[in-house]
Amino acid sequence: MCLCGLFFLLLFSNSHSRHDFHASVTKMEYNAKEQVFEISMRIFTDDFEKALSAASNSKVNLSEASGRGTDKNDPLIEQYVQAHFRFLTPQKQLKSVKYVGHEVEADANWLYLEMPLAEPFRGGMLKQDVLMDAFDDQVNMVNIKYQTQKKTFVFRKNQPVQNISLE
Repeated sequence: MCLCGLFFLLLFSNSHSRHDFHASVTKMEYNAKEQVFEISMRIFTDDFEKALSAASNSKVNLSEASGRGTDKNDPLIEQYVQAHFRFLTPQKQLKSVKYVGHEVEADANWLYLEMPLAEPFRGGMLKQDVLMDAFDDQVNMVNIKYQTQKKTFVFRKNQPVQNISLE
């Protein structure tokens, strides 16, 4: 696990805009007080711009946004995330995922989401195929923390949807 963490630290510490690998890291952490999963997703900016440009049939530049908050790209980002990040409970109920905003940081973008969950987390099906429409070698790592349980899942083009269980 430490080696995996070190790999992704090195992966995202690269300040060059061009890279030979395509990866994202998603953190889902349950906030019991608010009864919500707080989700942050880190994506290379140039890769994300390519996927958003293809989805919108227009040139998207995320670097124009300054800091964190609302900008003209938020509706497009929200639409893209809603299509590529979904969670289905064991009872086949699609949980709503709310887009909170994004932040530009060097060569990456942070996306912030929330998924309300009032009932105990019993797993389900998670779809995380962000950027897989743009890059065949895209790898999306998802770290889930619920109460004292932690687990990491890796999503690839041949496995964009997985059964999530923390047991």
